[in-house]
Amino acid sequence: MFFFLSKLLDVLLGPYTWGLALVLLAIPWRRPRRRSSWRRRRLAGVAGLLVLLFFSLEPVANGMLYRLEHATTSTYRPETTYDAVVLLGGVSDERVVAETGQPSYNDNVERLVATHRLLADGRARYAIVSGAAEAPELAEHGEARVLGRQLVAWGVDPSRVILEEEARNTRENAVFSQRIVRARGFEKVLVVTSAFHMRRSIECFEAVGMKVDTLAVDFRAHGGASAGSSSWLPRAGFLADSTRTLREAAGLYVYRWQGYAKPPR
Repeated sequence: MFFFLSKLLDVLLGPYTWGLALVLLAIPWRRPRRRSSWRRRRLAGVAGLLVLLFFSLEPVANGMLYRLEHATTSTYRPETTYDAVVLLGGVSDERVVAETGQPSYNDNVERLVATHRLLADGRARYAIVSGAAEAPELAEHGEARVLGRQLVAWGVDPSRVILEEEARNTRENAVFSQRIVRARGFEKVLVVTSAFHMRRSIECFEAVGMKVDTLAVDFRAHGGASAGSSSWLPRAGFLADSTRTLREAAGLYVYRWQGYAKPPR
C-alpha cells in the first residue's frame, strides 16, 4: 500500500499537476449563469499559468535544488577503508535494458561511477548494490543485477559485489542493506547516493539504527556566487527540476510521518 501511495504522491506533488488542474478549472465546460463564475474561471486559468511559469524559471528551480542538495554534508573519510559501500538504486531503466540488451542509465549514474572508484582505489572492500526490479518478470534486468554486472565489467572482482534485490524504495534500501551488514559483520559502511537524495537516505538508515558515513555525488545546482548569469526564460527542464525537488522534500516528511525516516541526533 505504501508503495502505491508513494507513486500517487509523485503525481499529485508536482507544479505541472497543480498548473494543469487550475487551467482545467478555467475551461467553461458549460455556460455559466453568473458573471462571478466567469471571473473565478479566469482567475483559475491565470493562477495555473503563473504556477507553471514560476516553477519553470531557473532561479526558482536551481534555488530549491541547491538548498536540498546542501541540507546535509558528506561524512566520507578518505583515509578510511570501508567494509562496504552501499550503492542505492535509481540509476537504470529495466524496461529499456530488457528491450535492447544494453545498460540504460539516467542522470543518477554518478552513484555507480563513484562506487566503482571507491572499489578500484581500495577505499571499500565490498559493494552492496541495492535495488529491486519494479516488474517481477523483469527481475533479470533489475537494478541490482544491472549495476552489479557493470561493476564487474569495469574490473571489480565478482566476489566483492553483493546484490540486494528486494528494495523498492529508500526505506527498504536501508532495511535490507542492514540485514546484509549484520550477516557479514561489517562495521564501517559508506552510503553513496545523489546529493538531492542524501537527506532522506541518512534518515532512513538512522531509523533502522544503522550508523553510516555518507558520500553525496551528482550535484546539479550551482550557488548564487557561481560565474555566469541565470536564465529567466521558462524551460521544461527547470519545471522538471522543480518537480523533482518538491517530491523529494515531500517524500522526506511522509517518511518521517510513517516512522521510516528519523533525523540523526
